[in-house]
Amino acid sequence: MSARKIGVGVVGLGFMGRTHLAAFAAADSAGFRNELVAVCDSDPARRAGLAGSGGNLDTGASSERMFDPAKVAGYAEPAQLFADPRVELVSICTHTTTHVDLALAALAAGKHVLLEKPVALDSASAQRLADAAARSKGLCMPAMCIRFWPAWARALAAVRSGEFGAARSAVFRRLGNRPGWNGFYADYEKSGGALFDLHVHDVDFVRACFGDPATLVSTGSLDHVTTLFHYPTGPSHVVAEGGWDHGDGWAFRMSFTIVFERATLDYEFARTPELVLVKDGQRTALDVGALNGYDGEVRHLLAAIASGSRSLGATMGDAVAHTKLIEAERRSLSTRSVVSA
Repeated sequence: MSARKIGVGVVGLGFMGRTHLAAFAAADSAGFRNELVAVCDSDPARRAGLAGSGGNLDTGASSERMFDPAKVAGYAEPAQLFADPRVELVSICTHTTTHVDLALAALAAGKHVLLEKPVALDSASAQRLADAAARSKGLCMPAMCIRFWPAWARALAAVRSGEFGAARSAVFRRLGNRPGWNGFYADYEKSGGALFDLHVHDVDFVRACFGDPATLVSTGSLDHVTTLFHYPTGPSHVVAEGGWDHGDGWAFRMSFTIVFERATLDYEFARTPELVLVKDGQRTALDVGALNGYDGEVRHLLAAIASGSRSLGATMGDAVAHTKLIEAERRSLSTRSVVSA
């Protein structure tokens, strides 16, 4: 680990911003040395470290004051934070429609960037940022936390290594109720609906596991979608379902079942045990630790910055590619047909 603490600034102190604050604090305690030096939000109370309402799963964020405002600079405008020389890494946790322009400005200021998902609601905008990131000295990583969630990372490793043989079937589910703590999520021109804001995780993970499909077909709506991905030379059955049309009181659920030639991996969030291996007639609980994907993504990026590596577990190229897949899903939803991916 680096002996030097990396200066961190967080833009946007809503639910995800507070989640990033908690992940950076936990990372520093674990030896991934960093220090929160600045925050940015239009709300003075948030700039003073006061948290608001929560989200639909436990991310480690706290309802208590999240930082000491006497030690952390509070800015009302992102440009002020980008100009702060103590800030080396910027977490951008604002509304989706602001993501690309803020990330471009942070990169231009010489900062590294962790950018919340979805990067953009169209692939052209994502590509514009990817091109800038490729030219930049700073790293720019999309916050695809599921790639870094320990159980999901274990499944990805099994797919890529072939330790249980080739994958034959993979089913992913992510179901909740629409976040209600502000009006942003109800405006689908800005949030993209569940298709973009929620389902993006599983589309990205499908790509991470199996690459780009040849075709896909989607059914449902922007609130609740199920997609079948077709791979001519890959697994014959790849399905991802995502929706946030469940009512109040619904417990957030995410799960996967991947059937390999010689085993099955089954995961259910908040189940005990969460990850199970079924092999040779035996069910074995796999211990993947207590960290979540936010911890994983933050530590991964901090380690890359500290070591000078430009190799990232999630890239802007991935963001462009999964955005194109979601655009294809949207075409399939509107035409009710199979489309090229």
